[in-house]
Amino acid sequence: MPLDTSPRVRPYEVLPSLNVPGVPALAPPPTGESPDTQRVVERFGADVLAAGLHKGNQVVYVKAERLVEVAQFLKSDPQLRYETLLDVTGLDRKELPIDDGAARLQSVAQLRSYSRKQHMTLIADCTGGDRPQAPSLTAAYQGAEWPERECADLMGIAYTGHPDPRRILMPKQWPNHPLQKQIPLGGEEVPFSLTWDDAEFETLGAQILPAESHAPDLPSGMSRENMIINMGPHHPSTHGVLRLVVELDGERVVRIDPDLGYLHSGFEKTAENKRYKDFVYYTDRMDYLSGMNNNFAYVLTIEHMLGIEVPERAQVIRVIMGELQRISSHLFWLSTHVLDISGTGMSLLMYATRERERILDLFEMVCGARLTVSYFRIGGVWKDLPDAFIGHLQDFVRVMPAKIDDYERMLTEQPVWEERLQGIGVLSREQVLEMGLTGPMLRGSGVDWDLRRDMPYGGYENYDFKVPVQTDGDGYARYLVRMEEMRQSLRIIDQALHNLPDGLYKTDNRKVVPPPRAELDLSMESLIHHFKLMTEGLRVDPGFYYHGLEASKGELGFFVYSDGSAKPYRLHIRGPSFNNLYAIDAMSRGEMLSDIVTNIGSIDIVLGEVDR
Repeated sequence: MPLDTSPRVRPYEVLPSLNVPGVPALAPPPTGESPDTQRVVERFGADVLAAGLHKGNQVVYVKAERLVEVAQFLKSDPQLRYETLLDVTGLDRKELPIDDGAARLQSVAQLRSYSRKQHMTLIADCTGGDRPQAPSLTAAYQGAEWPERECADLMGIAYTGHPDPRRILMPKQWPNHPLQKQIPLGGEEVPFSLTWDDAEFETLGAQILPAESHAPDLPSGMSRENMIINMGPHHPSTHGVLRLVVELDGERVVRIDPDLGYLHSGFEKTAENKRYKDFVYYTDRMDYLSGMNNNFAYVLTIEHMLGIEVPERAQVIRVIMGELQRISSHLFWLSTHVLDISGTGMSLLMYATRERERILDLFEMVCGARLTVSYFRIGGVWKDLPDAFIGHLQDFVRVMPAKIDDYERMLTEQPVWEERLQGIGVLSREQVLEMGLTGPMLRGSGVDWDLRRDMPYGGYENYDFKVPVQTDGDGYARYLVRMEEMRQSLRIIDQALHNLPDGLYKTDNRKVVPPPRAELDLSMESLIHHFKLMTEGLRVDPGFYYHGLEASKGELGFFVYSDGSAKPYRLHIRGPSFNNLYAIDAMSRGEMLSDIVTNIGSIDIVLGEVDR
């Protein structure tokens, strides 16, 4: 049975009256210039096809044959110093009005200069026609390896010069690249019929692929002279359905090859088939321990593309929720990490879970949910804070510092804890920059960077807090960073409580947010706005934008390309768990088998975000 059994467009779902002239549309070229884009143009001349600013992002379009050279220049030039590559993805322009002969696919890279607080998007057309190719940026940035594998797997771009071009999320025998535009959202059509005797039902529920077993290949570089074992995907200490192929020389780790994709959920493909306002509810399900911050990152991206202002009260509420979510996530990390490797596991598991339950109680007060919260909205939040919320939050902020003190008395100088963490999973400053790691993985190795302070968003520029940094680069350093981050989050929440203004909890822009129910009986204009938002959704002008947020595990980024319709034409998610897990091999080489458990916990992953 062929995979493409679900049509791209079902006739009975199409309303011609909703098709707006000029949609879909290409993103306009960048305008103006910045000192960075100007320097690139001066160096590479006609090989730069376009450069400038687009929706606030610095953007450079470059010929594919000069892509690696441009990236190396951006990294090494003393005036630019783009030390790290955050992400690589692709754009399939099959359904956009491109010129005849223009490249269908583009490769899109996100670069960051921590020392200069600058961000740049680097774009190149893929060559090769129906077999798209682009030069691999691994020659300039080691951290391009996994993002390029993901893009090759899901979009079909072959990265020439890539050291490991295997699929990374889909099975090796999968017949296509799911994020290409001609591939349907669903695997099979569900017939619309009044009788079960309809012939279309004969294939309903059939497997997309035959349920055959395929022997795994030996990962490149591993030797059968050593012992090769599977750790996971059912091992409790892999923190989800993660399979690690581990090569051992005795008890010492020679190499680790992670096998991902057991939980692949197709979030990006789903997003491209949902209206902007409707994808908020899906973001909770990625890193399901960080639902509020997932919401936050997505709505910030769309709000920037729409150019709307969020009311001050809504901004403060968002900061409170984001910092509560950071504490909640760190508490869950702490309790499971201790359970994995230390003798005080059960006690601290119960204590940290007790405090996390108080945070979930607060979430339940504002939105009725504890895990998949879906509280944020484009333009604000779902509802205002209930009357009882502030008192309960003030009590939590009052008692929580003493709880963190208790945790540290149990752990910080405990011999077993020190033995299992100190000197284990060491990553140098140079390594974390080269691999594109973020969050506590970055700050634990001496890189003083936090998006909330260095590229503030959502009102964070109004808060006074410290960014904890450690220089040892081991599991113990990352533990100290996360513990201090919880204290600083409490500090931010306390400031927010003292500066919570009155006013709107979401924008009154009726083209973005539906009007209140009471207005519909009084205003025809409000009724029209409500009708159009419910039937068509909000539309975003053609263009693209990348926005990153400092989530508990690192930088959570959304790259969104709009064609002018009510749905994202392309939506890509940079998940910190995915990018940080890349380091597991480098962290574990030469160490004991038991240290792999320590290192997985030290990275702090959620497989729902790794696989997406």
